[in-house]
Amino acid sequence: MTTLVYLIPVALFLGALGLSGFLWALRSGQYEDLDGAAERILIDSDDGAENAPRSK
Repeated sequence: MTTLVYLIPVALFLGALGLSGFLWALRSGQYEDLDGAAERILIDSDDGAENAPRSK
């Protein structure tokens, strides 16, 4: 029973820490462009791929 005295505040603290991290991510715009990263990998970018040395 005395273990609950320690575990309940620790669980509440970790929950509040996770919630504050999520709210910080919302305010800083982490979830603004959800499709951008998914589509960015499909774009063929020519960043000098012809000049890159090929290993044999």
